[in-house]
Amino acid sequence: MPRVPREYSESGIYHIMVRGNAKEDIFIDNQDKGKLLKILFQKRKEELFLMYSYCIMNNHAHFVLKELRESVSDSMKRITISYASYFNKKYKRIGHVFQDRFKSEAIKNDSQLLMVIRYVHNNPEKAAIMRKEDYPWSSFNFYLSQDKILPEVNDILKYFSINIQEAMRSFIRFSDQEENKTFLDISEKEYTDQDDVCRFVEEFLKNHNLKNNDLNYKHNVELRTALIRELPVKFNNISQRSIAEVTGVSREKVRRILKSVSIEPSP
Repeated sequence: MPRVPREYSESGIYHIMVRGNAKEDIFIDNQDKGKLLKILFQKRKEELFLMYSYCIMNNHAHFVLKELRESVSDSMKRITISYASYFNKKYKRIGHVFQDRFKSEAIKNDSQLLMVIRYVHNNPEKAAIMRKEDYPWSSFNFYLSQDKILPEVNDILKYFSINIQEAMRSFIRFSDQEENKTFLDISEKEYTDQDDVCRFVEEFLKNHNLKNNDLNYKHNVELRTALIRELPVKFNNISQRSIAEVTGVSREKVRRILKSVSIEPSP
């Protein structure tokens, strides 16, 4: 079956996602994530592209790039070949590291660019791993400092204010807003098995003599908080949306509970 041509971006900006072959983890430890970052920044230094945001998870990664000296397809080919060579050598394996070719979507205007940057940065919170400001493998904290490593960050902050401090504060407020638009991502079903989550919640309720809707009562607030904090620990990469659906607790309450603590990823 022939491949569908990529959507062309007149702005030259693309939201890109790469993922592990057969949904496997391809960023096993911090060294692996650091290696991908090193490759990205090296290619950026060669002025192949600008990089507005990135987030590296365990089995996939997101980038928001703008083409410069070559097409985004050529740049991604260089990046994935370089990382695959490193990964196969380190783990003494052969074969594909990434699943198929990378996925991409064209960014058509400034509003979409800002929203997709927010979407990428919120991946750790969406997967209920930890707060975005505590996650070390995304570009979010470049927006909270005046580090010169990623100067295009300042181009984005200017959309919020010409005063850098006010721009940072506005960017944080913008980043904390819930994103209703769906961008390129792996499906929630691939994060974790929803049936296993349902069984876990049912057992929790049974052990505390609770029914499905009881978690919303004020006198059960401690149990509700304990369950919602336990789910990301038990099920690595479960999304906030999935937690809300399986517990019957609103997404906003789930978000506030998880934001109140830094949730470390499962080993």
